Amino acid sequence: MVSETATREPTSTESTTTIAPWQAGLVGGLAGGLVFGAMMSAMMTPVMEMAIPALYGIEGPAGLAGWVIHMSNSAVLGVVFGILAGSAGLERSGLIVGVGLVYGAALWIALAAIVMPIWLGAVGFPATPPLPNVNAMSLVGHLAYGLVLGIVYASVR
Repeated sequence: MVSETATREPTSTESTTTIAPWQAGLVGGLAGGLVFGAMMSAMMTPVMEMAIPALYGIEGPAGLAGWVIHMSNSAVLGVVFGILAGSAGLERSGLIVGVGLVYGAALWIALAAIVMPIWLGAVGFPATPPLPNVNAMSLVGHLAYGLVLGIVYASVR
């Protein structure tokens, strides 16, 4: 006996790649960090070259160190955003972008306005800002970070 089996030739190959929320947060955090870093370098140069490196004991003008530290922080904070957004089940792009803006504002309040002045004072930085450090340019930079983070996260997710 001979039996025949009909087989269907595949007409196209489809593959899907999923990116984990933390990975989308990493990419978004780096993108947001680039935008915020460029703003800081242009409008708040001493913060990038002096204050950020001083947090880690680096004295004097250290623009490259400031950028490396800033981008590292941006990446880590992006991963945190990705984990939080993924855990919350955020799916709608508009909502994610809005949450990114809120996240940027929260980072400004917690890290720039409170933690950074305390930390700089603790390491003896001579130009320690007041506590709280309410700086409108810093707020705009953190909002830009959150906006770009949210847009990129929603795009790659």
